[in-house]
Amino acid sequence: MEVSITNYGGIITAIKVPDRNGTIADVVLGHESLEGYLNRSRYFGALIGRYANRIGRGRFYLNGNAYALTQNNGENHLHGGSKGFDKVIWQPTEVNSSNGVGLELRYLSKDREEGYPGNLQVTIRYLPGEHNDLRIDYFATTDKDTIVNLTNHSYFNLAGCGTVLDHELRINADAFTPVREGLVPTGAVMSVSGTPMDFTQATRIGAHVNEKFEQLVLAGGYDHNFVLRGDVNHLRDAARVYEPSSGRILEVSTTQPGLQFYSGNFLDGSIVGKCGRIYVRHSGCCFEPQHFPDSPNQPSFPSTVLKAGEQYHHTTVFRFSIA
Repeated sequence: MEVSITNYGGIITAIKVPDRNGTIADVVLGHESLEGYLNRSRYFGALIGRYANRIGRGRFYLNGNAYALTQNNGENHLHGGSKGFDKVIWQPTEVNSSNGVGLELRYLSKDREEGYPGNLQVTIRYLPGEHNDLRIDYFATTDKDTIVNLTNHSYFNLAGCGTVLDHELRINADAFTPVREGLVPTGAVMSVSGTPMDFTQATRIGAHVNEKFEQLVLAGGYDHNFVLRGDVNHLRDAARVYEPSSGRILEVSTTQPGLQFYSGNFLDGSIVGKCGRIYVRHSGCCFEPQHFPDSPNQPSFPSTVLKAGEQYHHTTVFRFSIA
């Protein structure tokens, strides 16, 4: 297994793993040069912050104060704004672990950057594991109460080509947070039972993606936050993906309460990626462990407030195997 990362945006530019016959393929979408990430990317492989996903109308209240964030997705705030963590230069340091060389990235997000309060010191560690896994640890501290929600936005395709519609997906969630127009949560939590959102058993991603189910129509496919089972802040199973032709398996575990599953609906053939491959709809899919979208405006959702002097810490592990 081989992983490549750049300190521009903390982007994972490649993950190369074998199939059941030992043939190596790169299983994440992206570009072969920096120019592609600067001008044509859809957050391929990037670190996302200060707040992953959407904040409705780009506004929230904290400690009685109103904060206006950059509105870069219609009237909403998406993935940290116009210059989120995916577009900044991180300070890299090589770190050693028992399983090999890892990478630590650091960035100081200054008070009112993209509208957020507080000077936020962020540290990300990418570490190899002993079972063909990549562990990502997210740390942050602030000098003023703020909100934080960090994740990684890699697009996976375990076949290394084609679409992900034949990938078989299981998500460890009995419920999801439905969205309204603009893909901002309504504030409700809805059972997946009896709906195309049910991935409690392994199901082809393409099995129901085009059904006339309101939530799928609104998003053009899957682009929803799933409410993970288990104790928050404990590393636990979030999702398992199997690609039948190659035998490759991806297992995702996390300490986060939610998992955003995105089926690459907005890839439209306008981007040419690695090896001249045209990224059409569903060329890749994302599994983004996170807190829920728009949590600052939804009192019933888990809080994303980080108080001054406290430490934010979450962990995600991507593990690869074959069958």
